[in-house]
Amino acid sequence: MKEKDFSKLLYSAIMTLKSEDECRHLFEDLCTPKEIKSIAQRFAVAKMLSEGSIYNDIVKKTGASTATISRVNRTMSKGSKTVLERIK
Repeated sequence: MKEKDFSKLLYSAIMTLKSEDECRHLFEDLCTPKEIKSIAQRFAVAKMLSEGSIYNDIVKKTGASTATISRVNRTMSKGSKTVLERIK
């Protein structure tokens, strides 16, 4: 199996999830608590950026570094925007 296939397998698995509990269980099985915290923090940053929040407010509310906020801001694309729109 190629590395590209690993990602495809993960994405396919995520698409089968039907509840928040199923999603939480999968992430708890695959990720460390620190990894989940980092992913969750980055998503919170993406949400706040999409709402027009400024870096200083995001730092205060999430504890994310300005480097993390900048990275999320640079890499936010269709995926983040689609999900954020759907959860409004």
